Amino acid sequence: MEFTPGVVAGIIAILVIVVIIIRNIRIVQQARAYVIERLGAYKTTWNVGLHFKVPFIEKVAKVVSLKEQVADFPPQPVITKDNVTMQIDTVVYFQITDPKLYTYGIEQPMVAIENLAATTLRNIIGDLELDQCLTSRDIINTKMRSILDEATDPWGIKVNRVELKNILPPKEIQNAMEKQMKAERERREAILRAEGEKRAAILEAEGEKESAILRADAKKQQQILEAEGEAEAILKVQQATAEGIRLINQSAPTEAVLRIKALEAFTAASQGQATKIIIPSEIQGLAGLATGIIEASKEK
Repeated sequence: MEFTPGVVAGIIAILVIVVIIIRNIRIVQQARAYVIERLGAYKTTWNVGLHFKVPFIEKVAKVVSLKEQVADFPPQPVITKDNVTMQIDTVVYFQITDPKLYTYGIEQPMVAIENLAATTLRNIIGDLELDQCLTSRDIINTKMRSILDEATDPWGIKVNRVELKNILPPKEIQNAMEKQMKAERERREAILRAEGEKRAAILEAEGEKESAILRADAKKQQQILEAEGEAEAILKVQQATAEGIRLINQSAPTEAVLRIKALEAFTAASQGQATKIIIPSEIQGLAGLATGIIEASKEK
């Protein structure tokens, strides 16, 4: 089958039209947006879905990602209020909320954000001293985020977070800070050691005090028990003596028996430690009587 030149031209024209139609069909993916221009002017913004671009009249000016993005800027030299130069690098988390403003609002928006972050950081750090910069990261982050978010609104950008990644003081300042921290640690260690020794001394003194109290209580109890024992012994002796006297009185002893008992008591007394003994006249007579009885018994 032969095709005439007209048929061939028609087939070619149809193929060209099909190719043009296919090439002008766009599928916008999730979290993306297409900025469309018609004859050089902004026409519309395509969101997720299937779209068709008018050939030769419309074009895709910019494909914009709507995801949150991270910009890590290199360290910037900043000077504190007390004239200390530091190197600080920042990380900015941002998101494009208006593709049209992002496309037409500013040329090179990332460069603009970097320069804006650097100048904002210098302004904030310039009002703070070194110690405040090292301990006030949250305050600095909040201030920078607020300023950058407000400044980037005309560009269709929302700044979600700003973080100071590193704060690097000069080497001599770092050495001084390390010495200061070492001295502070040594001071705390000395305080803890002194408190421990103080506590140990207090506990030792309290232990000695309680031990002395216990020893005194034990000695006191011992003396009380000894005194009670002596009193009980004396009472027993007195009771025994009283009982003996009672029994003697019940038996109605004669005078001779009483004299013999007195002699026995004198004999017991003479066996003590006394160096001088006074003998009553009654006992002397009784002793003579006893001697006579003994001699008479010998003669028999």
